[in-house]
Amino acid sequence: MAERGRLQFLPDEILLHIIQFLGVQDVVRLQLVSKKYLRICRDKPHWRGRCLEASAILEHVSLFRRGSDWIDEEGIPLSRAAPVNGHPLHHSNVIERIGLLSTRKREKEYSRIAANWDPTFPGEETDWYHEYIQRNAPMVTNWFERPHTPNGPPEDAIDVRGVALYKPYKAEDQLFAVSPLDDGSICIWDVKGSKAKKGSILSKSRPGLLSHAQGMSSRELSTQSIDRGIIECVSVDNQRHAAFFALGNNLVEIDLQSLAVVTATRFERVIMTMSAANPTVPLTVGTFNGLYLHDYRIRHAPREQQREVVESLSPRGPDLSRVLEDWRPLPPYAALAQPGPQYIHHMDRPGQRDELSDDIFVAGRFTSVLHYDRRKFPSIKGSLHSGGRLCSLTSLPYPFSSIDSDLRRRLELTEEQVTKSKSIAGGRTLIACGEYNTKASSSKLLSVINHGNRVVFSDGQGYLKWMERDGFTEVRQHKIGKVEKVTHRSLFGTMPGSDDIARKLLSTRTNAAQNTCNDDDILFWTGETLGLVSFTSRSGFSPGDFVENTKTPEEVAAEEEERVYAERIRLALERQADEVRFVQNLGMPRN
Repeated sequence: MAERGRLQFLPDEILLHIIQFLGVQDVVRLQLVSKKYLRICRDKPHWRGRCLEASAILEHVSLFRRGSDWIDEEGIPLSRAAPVNGHPLHHSNVIERIGLLSTRKREKEYSRIAANWDPTFPGEETDWYHEYIQRNAPMVTNWFERPHTPNGPPEDAIDVRGVALYKPYKAEDQLFAVSPLDDGSICIWDVKGSKAKKGSILSKSRPGLLSHAQGMSSRELSTQSIDRGIIECVSVDNQRHAAFFALGNNLVEIDLQSLAVVTATRFERVIMTMSAANPTVPLTVGTFNGLYLHDYRIRHAPREQQREVVESLSPRGPDLSRVLEDWRPLPPYAALAQPGPQYIHHMDRPGQRDELSDDIFVAGRFTSVLHYDRRKFPSIKGSLHSGGRLCSLTSLPYPFSSIDSDLRRRLELTEEQVTKSKSIAGGRTLIACGEYNTKASSSKLLSVINHGNRVVFSDGQGYLKWMERDGFTEVRQHKIGKVEKVTHRSLFGTMPGSDDIARKLLSTRTNAAQNTCNDDDILFWTGETLGLVSFTSRSGFSPGDFVENTKTPEEVAAEEEERVYAERIRLALERQADEVRFVQNLGMPRN
C-alpha cells in the first residue's frame, strides 16, 4: 500500500513515461484505477505515437539504426568519434556526447516522420485514443431488425429502399435511421439504442403512406415506387424534423414526429438524386436531365386545394390582378448536357465543418464533376474532369496538394514544409469515388465518407476499406459478409462474391458524443437491409435476435434437423458440380 501511495505522488510526466513501456491492454486496464490514471492514459500525444507505431508507414523506415548511418550536426559519422589528446576523462565526455547526439538525432528524425504521417490539419481537434481504437480494434458486423407486413409471416421481410440519419436533438446522443420501404411505408430504427434496443425498429408508418401523398391523385402515384437504382432517395432536415423522399417524379415531405405527409412537389422528370437537407440552404434536386433548387422553407398550398373560380367576362377585358396575386415563380432550373446525376454535394466553408458554402458539386454518369455557385445558379461555374462515372462525393474543409501529399507519403518533407503545405488559406479537398472503364479497376467503388482522420469507402466485392487522407495508404479493411436471412440457404448463396455489398455509408458520430469514446460506427445500406460495423470484440446482433422465440423445444429440434439436412444436400450438390466441371476439363475443349 505504501508503494502504491508513493506512485500516486509521482509527477504526471514520469507516470506517462512509465506508461509508454506498457502494452495497449495494460494501459486500457490502468484507466480503471482512478480518474488521475484515466486522464494520464488518455494523453493525446501518447496515443498519437501509438497510432504512428502501428501504422504501415514505419515498416519501411529503420528509425532506430545504429553505427555510421547516424550523422551528428557537424557532419561527422558518430561511429568515427575518437578521444582528443588521449585524455580518458575527455574521452568519456565525448562518448556521453555521442550518445546524446544520437538520441537527439533519433528524436528529431522521429518528429519529422511523425509530421509527414500526421493526417490532421492546424486547428483540427482529434481524439487519438478514439483514433487508435478505430485503426486497430476488432470489427464486427451487426444487422438491423427487418420490417415485416403486419399480418404476414416472419419469412417475408420488406426490403429497405434507402437510408438517411435523423438527429432530433443536438444536446442528446440520439440517432435514428430513416428509410422508405418497398410497400410505400416509412420505418425508423434506433441506431444508438437510446430509446429502444440498438438496431431495433422504433416506429413504422402505415403501408402506402408515400403512395397517397397530399396534392396528387392516387392513380398517379399508385404505379410509382422508389427506384432500386437510386441511392440518394431520402434526405432529412434535423432542425425541422422533416424527411424528403424521391418517389418517381415527386418529392414527398414527411413530418417525422407524426409520420404524416406535409407536401408533395411534382417535377418534370424522374428524380435521380438529391442533396443532404440543411435548414440554411435550399434542397438541390437532380432529375434525369436537370437540377432544381427546391426551397422547402417557403410553403405553398397544393394545387388541388386552391379554389378555381370562373368569373363572367367583363366588357373591359379580363382582370389580371388576381392572376398576378396567385403567381409564383418556377424554381431555378439548370439543364444538364448529359443525363444521369447520381450525387449532389454541398461543400463546407474552408476550415469550418458543418458550415455550408455556396458551392454545389454534381457527379454522375458523365466524366466530369460539375461545379455550381448557389448565388449564380443556374449558371455553371466550372467542371473537374474525372474520367470515370462517379457515384459518391465527400469533402474536407482543408487544403490538398497532390505534390506535397506524394512527398509526405514518401517522408521527404521537413516539419516546416509540412506545416506550410497544411496552412494554405482557403483550401478545400473534394473526394470522389466510382468506376473507370479500364481493366486496372478490380471492382467499382460505391460510397465514400470521412471517418475520423481517415477516409472509408465500399466496393463491389463487399469490403469496407479505410485509407489515409492521401488516398494511397491503406489502413485496414473489413468484409461485411451476408445478412442472416430466415429463408433457406441456396447453392448460389455460398459461392464467392455472393456476400452483401454496402451501397451507402454513413458515420454515426453526433455532436453530443464528441467526448464519448468509440462512438463512431459505420451505418451501411445494402439495397435491401441496414447494417452497422462496430469496433468491438463483442459478438454482433442479427435480425433473428429481434424475433420472439415462441416455439417449443420439439419444433426447434425439428428445424435444426431440417437445417442440417439441407446443408448436407447443398454440400453434396456442390461436390457433384465440381466433379462435373472436372470431368469436362479432361476432354478436348469445346468449340
